[in-house]
Amino acid sequence: MSLIKNNDHKTLKWAVLIPAYNEELTIKPLIEEILTLQPSQLIVVNDCSSDHTAELIDKLPIIALHNSNNLGKATSLWRGFDKAIELNVDVIITLDGDSQHDPKDIPRLLEKYNKHEQIIIAARKRNPETQPFARYFANKFANFWVSWAAGYRISDSQSGFRLYPVSLLKKLSALKQSTLQSRQGFVFESEVLIEAAWQNVSSTSVEIDAIYPEQRRASHFEPFKDISNITKMVASRLLKKKMNLSGLYAIIINKNNRHKE
Repeated sequence: MSLIKNNDHKTLKWAVLIPAYNEELTIKPLIEEILTLQPSQLIVVNDCSSDHTAELIDKLPIIALHNSNNLGKATSLWRGFDKAIELNVDVIITLDGDSQHDPKDIPRLLEKYNKHEQIIIAARKRNPETQPFARYFANKFANFWVSWAAGYRISDSQSGFRLYPVSLLKKLSALKQSTLQSRQGFVFESEVLIEAAWQNVSSTSVEIDAIYPEQRRASHFEPFKDISNITKMVASRLLKKKMNLSGLYAIIINKNNRHKE
């Protein structure tokens, strides 16, 4: 078990959560590398994969949860959150199962949390040689909308590599229910940043390299469909806040710097 100290010198227990769907090419080495960091818990939620993902994770010394149907990323995340909360951890680090995220960056997220007890986002650096332009443009478009609704500039609203305080997740029962009902997988990771901001919990970031390994499955993210769903969600949120003009002002002039190092 790995324990670190927070600012109050209390032990901090941290779990790693991986939502997995058809990750047979990458999941085993990824898990083995994470285990070298000795997390308090390592949870993998298999979202009814049609490949050998289930067999691979069942052979590893982790907590493996299996969805009986393909429920989407958001539902898988909430199932993992609930399990981690049940196991009494303090923070949960999420990352994708396709090796886009380097586990070696996990200590940097924990270190940043020790300084700023917020959501910590591993923000990807733009690499035009490896990152598809359509994906980059979609991310930038989403960043603007999500930042507007949240009321401060967010450098990578679409990164699935994050650290969530459990104390925050416990307050999001309404968001959890709406997420489970809508089953819009990638919308949750945008909406949780907005809802957290509305509850006075902002995010800060750690810059990481964007990795697109050759041996991985195709991305589950569909830029046009998923960004359309995110935009609809943000528009609904903005209407509730009467367009949140103060938030738009803040991100345009970059006056709010809570996300910076």
